[in-house]
Amino acid sequence: MRFSLAVGVRIGGDLRFSTDKVLSARNFANKIWNAARFVLMNTGDEVKPIDESKLDIADKWILSRLSETVKDVTANIERFELGMAAQKLYDFLWNEYCDWYIEMAKPRFNDEAQKDTVVSVLNAVLKDTLKLLHPFMPFITEEIYQTMPGTEGSIMLSAWPKAGKKYKAEEKAMEAVMEMIRGIRNIRVEMNVPASKRAKLLLLASPDVKADYEMCGQYIARLASV
Repeated sequence: MRFSLAVGVRIGGDLRFSTDKVLSARNFANKIWNAARFVLMNTGDEVKPIDESKLDIADKWILSRLSETVKDVTANIERFELGMAAQKLYDFLWNEYCDWYIEMAKPRFNDEAQKDTVVSVLNAVLKDTLKLLHPFMPFITEEIYQTMPGTEGSIMLSAWPKAGKKYKAEEKAMEAVMEMIRGIRNIRVEMNVPASKRAKLLLLASPDVKADYEMCGQYIARLASV
C-alpha cells in the first residue's frame, strides 16, 4: 500500500487513494515475485562473485543502470523525495531489469561459458534492488531476500547499496540497440507480422555503430524475433 501511494507523489503533494494505483502496485509485486522466482530457479546453492573480465555488453549495461539507480534513489530518499525514489525503482525493475535484461539472459543459460556470469549479475542486481525497495515494500523484499543464496540475517540489517562502476560506452551502445529493437517491433505491428513469425532483417549500419550491432546480434535476433 505504501508503495502505491508513494509512486510519483512530489514533496507537499497529497497522497490520494486510488484503486488503480493499488492494482498497479499489486502487479508490480507480482512482477518482483516472478522475477525472483526465475532467478532463483536458475541459481544453485552458491553464487560466484562477478568476474568483470567475463561481462558482456548486456551485463555492463544493467550494472551501469543499477549504479545510476542506486545513486538517484539514495539522493531522493535523503531529500525526502519518496515519490521520485519509488518511481525510479518501479521503472528500473519493471522496464530495464525484467523486460530487457532477464529476456537477454534467458538464452545464455544454455551456454556453460556464460551461465555463471549471468547468474552472478542477475542475483547481484536483484539483491541490491530489493534493498532499495525495502523501505517501501518491507514484507515481500524480506521474504525474497531470505531465500537468496549468500544472504545472512534480515535485509533490514544489510548494508545499503553503493553506486558501482559506470560503463558509459556500453550503456550508450545498448540503449541504441534497444531503440532499434523497439523500432523493429513497431514496424512488425504496423505490417501485421505475427509475434511468433521470425522475419529476415537486413541492417545497414554506419561504421561507428556496426561493431555494437554485431556484438548484440543474439539480442537483436531474440528480442526483435528476426
